[in-house]
Amino acid sequence: MRFVLIHGAYHGAWCWDLLRPELERLGHEVIAPDLPCEDPRAGAVAYATAVIDTVPPSPAPTVIVGHSLGGLTAPIVASRIPTHRLVFLCALLPLPGSSFDGQGVDIDSGFRPSASPIEQPDGSAKWPEQGAIEEYYHDCDPGVARWAAQRLRAQHWRITQEPTPLLRWPDVPSSYVLARDDRGVAPRYSRQVARERLGLEPIEIDGGHSPFLARPAELATILSALG
Repeated sequence: MRFVLIHGAYHGAWCWDLLRPELERLGHEVIAPDLPCEDPRAGAVAYATAVIDTVPPSPAPTVIVGHSLGGLTAPIVASRIPTHRLVFLCALLPLPGSSFDGQGVDIDSGFRPSASPIEQPDGSAKWPEQGAIEEYYHDCDPGVARWAAQRLRAQHWRITQEPTPLLRWPDVPSSYVLARDDRGVAPRYSRQVARERLGLEPIEIDGGHSPFLARPAELATILSALG
């Protein structure tokens, strides 16, 4: 199979560096594009195009995995290229006809890090290192957590502010994987959208918001089985 891995807010393709070899060890191909999160003009169309441009035609079944904010992009991609399965990983879900901000959903886990994202003069936001570790990587190896926090990028928010270009949900089988101790996207939200929007029971795993860094072998096994 071929896995297309779509990262979340502030991150980049680098965040999949521990998961990639685990999937390849299981015999899968991996594509992990960078999204234009530092571009204030980039919305969902630009995000989806950045993904699609990295995915050449292939007879291999393609599984699209959207993590966190990447969940807003994943179904758009799946509506435009042949897709075997969609997997939402601790992810936000779009609602056709609405912006994410306009959905009125609550993704707050209740956790408060010691430092929160700082608004930049250009309207983007950036995470202080320690706050990011506490929010995203609290169950990771400390060295991995610090490495990841130091690589986070600025994030603009047009993708959550504008109505999604998704006109209807793609006719593609879906799965949802949530982390029980997720501090970034409330597990309560994940269970709700998996059941009410996707009509399925989510797969629950231990740990926090970044299982691709905290438990990559376990996550690779789950993803491989879903395909």
